[in-house]
Amino acid sequence: MKRLLLFVGLLAAFFPVHAQVAALQSKIDQLIQGKKATVGVGIYNFETKQTLLINGNTHMPMQSVYKFHVALTVLHQVDKGKLSLTQKLHVKKSDLVPGLHSPMGEDYPNGEVDLTLAELIRYMVAESDGSACDYLFRLVGGPKQVDSFIHQLGIKEVAIRETEEVMQAKGNWDVQYSNWTTPSSMINLLKLFYQHKILSANSHDFLWKVMVSTTTGEDRLKKLLPAGTVVAHKTGTSGTNKQGLTGAVNDMGFITLPNGKHIAISVFVTNSTEKVETNERIIADIAKLAYEYYSQPH
Repeated sequence: MKRLLLFVGLLAAFFPVHAQVAALQSKIDQLIQGKKATVGVGIYNFETKQTLLINGNTHMPMQSVYKFHVALTVLHQVDKGKLSLTQKLHVKKSDLVPGLHSPMGEDYPNGEVDLTLAELIRYMVAESDGSACDYLFRLVGGPKQVDSFIHQLGIKEVAIRETEEVMQAKGNWDVQYSNWTTPSSMINLLKLFYQHKILSANSHDFLWKVMVSTTTGEDRLKKLLPAGTVVAHKTGTSGTNKQGLTGAVNDMGFITLPNGKHIAISVFVTNSTEKVETNERIIADIAKLAYEYYSQPH
């Protein structure tokens, strides 16, 4: 009898949670139904420990989302004492790759400037600077080293193969698909970061603040949330080819709920023939649904 009561209790504990996730998932399914794109979604509520996945095991091109992975790798080297956030690094003119999105290059068009490691990480993450990303790739030994570090964390469904310079080169459309992850793996990595299982407290707090200061993707996760909602995130965006196909419009990170708790969220819009504004609105709408849902008591 005691075992039966325990079993019934476990069922009662499980099914309401499952039903809650299913209700939110149904709303998101309705939202993306009919869209000419593959939409990958991962949401994790740190308070209730609920996980929601849509196309959770589908390979999605990351584009600049992988700059989060690069930042984790660099900051791990800081924690090991091999690098310091305050150390000065010389950026040459040849480090500024023509054609890449580079606010650093706009600020210092002739290069030949000494910047702290903290400044380079901020350029890479908060402003999605391609030249800063490739500089930091070189600093830690290239994409293979970043890929290896992320795999060592237990995140297997991810591949980081190419630099920004290679990925953004003209006529290199397909190479973006070599830097991929899955919604499931993205959420798992965000969970590890949030739970302080990757970086020291100082490095964690530094990266969190940088992600909160992100200037890209204002029309994505943040767009439809209440004014003042704190969002720590990293975006990723491809171009659109001659056939009207957009490889990636992405945003991922953390949304702060009214009670001060957080959800991790990742929305990747892949291989879309919708307008860029529509792709961004998909992300914004999903973030709004998740925010509203988890802001209510269940």
